[in-house]
Amino acid sequence: MATIEIYSTLSCPYCVGAKDLLTQKGVSFSEIRIEGNPEKMAEAKKRSGGRMTVPQIFIDNVHVGGYDELKALDNAGKLDSMIGIA
Repeated sequence: MATIEIYSTLSCPYCVGAKDLLTQKGVSFSEIRIEGNPEKMAEAKKRSGGRMTVPQIFIDNVHVGGYDELKALDNAGKLDSMIGIA
């Protein structure tokens, strides 16, 4: 099973969507909340190549992007193999 990390905030609907998609797939993930935490915000920005939006999603330390990119991978049939369920 892949290691999945999601930098998120509580009020972000795209964060909720990404977590729901992964939960529906039955995989676990680590949520890293960045609101009020400048160190984690800086970490997310650095790891994502400068992106300032949430969610920022990493699968086995590879930056996937946000919810739209995660959903596109799923729609293309590529997500399952990335997360280790195919």
